[in-house]
Amino acid sequence: MVVKKKTPKVEAVVLDGEKLATLIASLSIDEGENEVQSLAQTLQSCLELTDPVQQIQLVKKAGEQLAALTECKPNGPLLGACLHTLALVYTSLQPKNPLRRAIASALSSVPAWLMDRAVASLSSCLSDCLSNPASDRFTHNVDIIAACSTAFQLYVLFTVLQFLHAGLSKSLHQNSDLAGRHIAQAKLMHSCLTAVKTSMLVVQRSQETVSALLQREDEKRPFEDTLNRLFDCYIHILTDDEFVQSVQSTAGMAVVLLIRSVMGSGDEVASVVCSLLRGSAEGLDLAPEWLKHRCKGILKSGRPPGVSLYLCHGALAMLSWKGALPGPQWEQLLLLVPQTLLELDVSVKESSTAMVVARVLTLWSGAAMDCLQSGTQPCSVSLQSLRGDSELQQRLLEHIYSHWEHPLDGVRHQTRTLFKNLLVLHQLTSASDITDFKQNPRTDPYITALTQSLLGLEWHMRGKYGSLSCLVELHGAGYILEMQPQLPSSLLGLMGDQTLAPYASDLLERLFVSHKAQLCVQAEEGHVEDWMHQWHMTWVTPLLQVLCSARLDQTTYILDYFLPKLLRCSPSSLSHMVQALQTCPHAVLVRMDALGLVCESHRSTETLTSQEIELIQFFLPPNLNSQTPGVRQQTVSLFKKLLCRVKDSSQFLQKKTLQEKNQEQKDHDQKSLHSYKEFLRWIFTTEPDVFALGDVVTSEHAQSVLYCVASNFLEVKQLASTLLRQLPPSTVGLKDAERMADVLQAALDLSTSTKPFDSVTAAHLLNLLIHEPDLIQALRLCAQRKAPDFQSPPAPPPDTSHQLVVELNTLAVIRFLLHSLQLEVIRAESSLLQAAASFPLYGRAHCVTAVLQQLNTENLSEAEQWCVLVSELIAVCYRMSDVVAPVVQSSSPEGLIPMDTDSEASAGLQKILKEIQPRDTNDFFTSARELEPDQSEEQTKNTHSSLLDTGGEGYRVTAQMVLVCCWRSMKEVSMLLGQLCQSLPLDFTNQDGERHRGLITEEQVEGVGLYFRQQLLQSRHRGAFELAYVGFVRLTDMLCRSGSQALQKLPSRWLSEVLEEVKSSDPSSKLCATRRSAGIPFYIQALLSSEPKSSSCSLLKMTMRELIALATPASNQDTERSTVPQVHALNILRALYRDTRLGENIIPFVSDGMQAAVLGFTSAVWAVRNSSTLLFSTLITRIFGVKKGKDEHSKKNSVPPDPPVFQAPLTNALVLFDPSRKNFLTTPHCPINCTGCMRREKDWSEGCMKYGYKEERRAMESWRFDCGGTGG
Repeated sequence: MVVKKKTPKVEAVVLDGEKLATLIASLSIDEGENEVQSLAQTLQSCLELTDPVQQIQLVKKAGEQLAALTECKPNGPLLGACLHTLALVYTSLQPKNPLRRAIASALSSVPAWLMDRAVASLSSCLSDCLSNPASDRFTHNVDIIAACSTAFQLYVLFTVLQFLHAGLSKSLHQNSDLAGRHIAQAKLMHSCLTAVKTSMLVVQRSQETVSALLQREDEKRPFEDTLNRLFDCYIHILTDDEFVQSVQSTAGMAVVLLIRSVMGSGDEVASVVCSLLRGSAEGLDLAPEWLKHRCKGILKSGRPPGVSLYLCHGALAMLSWKGALPGPQWEQLLLLVPQTLLELDVSVKESSTAMVVARVLTLWSGAAMDCLQSGTQPCSVSLQSLRGDSELQQRLLEHIYSHWEHPLDGVRHQTRTLFKNLLVLHQLTSASDITDFKQNPRTDPYITALTQSLLGLEWHMRGKYGSLSCLVELHGAGYILEMQPQLPSSLLGLMGDQTLAPYASDLLERLFVSHKAQLCVQAEEGHVEDWMHQWHMTWVTPLLQVLCSARLDQTTYILDYFLPKLLRCSPSSLSHMVQALQTCPHAVLVRMDALGLVCESHRSTETLTSQEIELIQFFLPPNLNSQTPGVRQQTVSLFKKLLCRVKDSSQFLQKKTLQEKNQEQKDHDQKSLHSYKEFLRWIFTTEPDVFALGDVVTSEHAQSVLYCVASNFLEVKQLASTLLRQLPPSTVGLKDAERMADVLQAALDLSTSTKPFDSVTAAHLLNLLIHEPDLIQALRLCAQRKAPDFQSPPAPPPDTSHQLVVELNTLAVIRFLLHSLQLEVIRAESSLLQAAASFPLYGRAHCVTAVLQQLNTENLSEAEQWCVLVSELIAVCYRMSDVVAPVVQSSSPEGLIPMDTDSEASAGLQKILKEIQPRDTNDFFTSARELEPDQSEEQTKNTHSSLLDTGGEGYRVTAQMVLVCCWRSMKEVSMLLGQLCQSLPLDFTNQDGERHRGLITEEQVEGVGLYFRQQLLQSRHRGAFELAYVGFVRLTDMLCRSGSQALQKLPSRWLSEVLEEVKSSDPSSKLCATRRSAGIPFYIQALLSSEPKSSSCSLLKMTMRELIALATPASNQDTERSTVPQVHALNILRALYRDTRLGENIIPFVSDGMQAAVLGFTSAVWAVRNSSTLLFSTLITRIFGVKKGKDEHSKKNSVPPDPPVFQAPLTNALVLFDPSRKNFLTTPHCPINCTGCMRREKDWSEGCMKYGYKEERRAMESWRFDCGGTGG
């Protein structure tokens, strides 16, 4: 789907009456008939209009009049008024307004003799804007500054910098008060980013003015103070981890830019930047005193590691590296940047930071290439360290090898670009031999060794393909083919693996394109004869051999990824392939390949030719009854693509025929559409000119589809419901009032069925009926039979719009379901057994949720009725939860049958529940309770016989039926509450006192949140708290997006409260430490996953630090009081590491989590050891991923060298037991080496048993990874 770009909104000039009258009066001065007078009249007419389009036209006319002014024309007050009017209107308009762009164009067309006066008017109006201290105008003013600085050299540099400093300072102070308010924090970050970028733009555009002000004695001191304070803001952002990376990175560039603007571009600038990168004061002596003092703020020990990264980025982006370097300090800085980045790369944990490191390294390699390529002299001795055989290049290659399979696409792309640039740098630093290396790279031992090492790696290492592509691009395919002639066949053999096929096809394309170009050049030079035959033998012949002998999936991927690229490079090769395939014995494969060529296309709108249609008609009849399942499956898949192509191309042709003016082309398109119709008739054997679905499907067909709604397969239900909505109502028969009442009654009966899937059927039927105008009448008939006391709402008038009909029908259906549910809850409160057997509560609630999901709640006409209904729905949800909570919150919900309130066995059951109640707390870790001894065996028998004698009810209702009723009811309550909070507009008052009308209040939302807290923290049944988690996620997402300041703070507050409860070791706590902490991990997951990924993730960082501290045992901790929090922390950490929504933000904590898991193996408490083992297994999966193939010894399951963030935890994990065991890591039996390569489980077991590491072996029992090669 093509998303159209939004059209900028054109707004007219809106000025207050006094200001508008003043401008019009100033333009009304009579200076006689001249060009200035005409300009004033044009501007006056523009101000008097209210149509923005006409205003744009007049502004363009004014621009033409300005450009035509000559210096001899009157230069009096009227001309000044014209310039002032344009400047004032320009500074009052919003960004992206086309009218503002028109005024900017008019001002830029001012003649040169008038430009100073125009800039003075613009500067004056800008100063007036900046004098407005209103906070809501800050963003607008910053945008005006950026726009003016881009086009003009302003005269108010001092005022602008003061304004930007004031705004930045205010934002820095506000940041600490916005914890947990993600939307407000995101706005603040954007404001800071815009302000820093604008200040950089102003300084860059005013270099001469900055130098002049620093030279003037009377203005030097106040200007230095302004720069000083602005520099302080940059440093604050740079060293504060609460700011997002984009803001910090921009601040790093701003620091270097300010240093360069103050000190110039000499060698001393590089010296100062080197000092900042090293964190040493050496080299700052040449800087001004005030700058030296401020720079020392960055040199503090313990500064965040990101400071060096962002300063490196700033040095590369803000300093000029083209041409010869000014001095030795610049060379030193050029070599210091990669060393700093590589040292930082070892400690990088966040993937976002790894992305910045990769991008800055690529930027550095580009700067080094610019420096060497622009130089006329051979590179200096110090820059010889950029050669391929140098230590720096080797370290950079190690970085490439450890990141070329990084999870982020951006890191992999930057790594490949860095590899290519390193090859170029190697050529440039070998000045005298560069020509020879380009002609024959075999004479370069470094390139030869590098190529051989890459070719020797396993093909499952995906980074290998990009590196070989770089070598092909620089040195040609002939060089690679000489070293490995069987490379085409090897790559084609990999096409059966879908994960490797794209990489192999890209490398193959680079190889055969480069090889063809080389052979063509050699043929022109007379070195090669019949070069096309040689190219066919190298590339086409291996392809044909694979097509005729390979598996079906392999040929499919070859057709998808490789063959189109080959034919695009050499279309004439098709005839060669056809001749060769005629002798191929595998006729079926050839036919399927031919079908793929006909059906598949890069564009789904590409028109089918008559020849292609004839080929399809020739192919289908004899091949549809193939006895090979793979052939049938591929035929269906390709035919599906063909039908999609027919659909898309027919829509394209229909649209084209309406716009086509050429009659010949129009007739051709009509002919194509006619051939499509004939083809479809041939396929479906329908009557001529019958393509409307409703005309083909009869009432009997519709009845069959209606029966499909009751299918046990959800996809069949959904397809049937969709199809029924597309059929005419007359065909479905819903226009008949009696039939509609029967369908509605069936839906209402199914909503109380004891079979859970019947409620889904009921929901689909209700959603089908919601669109019918006569539904309320049918509902009235059903209510008379089942609920006479229900007051049915009046039916909508005949001329009511469809949207209103849907709203009124939805309101009526939900009211009836709510009325029935309220009565059933009352009965369930008296007898849960009867409810489970006769009228489970969950069906009604599911239908309410399903009906609400289909309703657009943004513009409801009956808002008052909806508000009342929402309150009643929330209340009945709470009552339902209270009824079923005793079961799902029991420590053993699977076998619990609560008795009726009037049952004789109630007292005995309550006594049993009271006896086992302490097991619902954390007391079982220290003092496990037993049943009271006074309950004899006879009493137990009496209790059991009482259970069987409850009116014949007990033996019919099993514990499983009760449990299903209870946990499904809890599930539907959670889903309904989550749907209400997520879909209904919120009624709140913002911080400005403005009331936003809605259907659900802040108090109701907070009450729902407290309900979810109780269910997630106290439920024992996994089905109950897992589905409560789904509803709670909807709520937390809504909280972060809401405009209510109070609701935005709730996730942070709830998270702090639950962490405090987890940290407490109170045995009476209701938090469940068994069942893997039950719903506690889900509760914390939902709160953390709602945090925006673009934020600083402060809640996640705070939570992980506290949980890892709890999970890691300390020697001075009280074992009994620390066990329960440790178990909770281990279980919560396991859930967080498994949560895919946390993404790469969880990676920095993998190392600490691994240590906590390994240390947990030494605990004397089984619960801690068990949770530690589960956490360890999760971390192994998080680091290495899931198994990629069934074969344990397959190369797919081998693990390549990992980034440093994963190497450290694996290497240090065993050392945590005893530092003396570090030697174990170097033994042949160790499964973990310094590169993070894993060996087989057998090796692990043998090594652990030989060296006596029983705990390690027990922890690794479920860990099965196979390495196909060595760690290198």
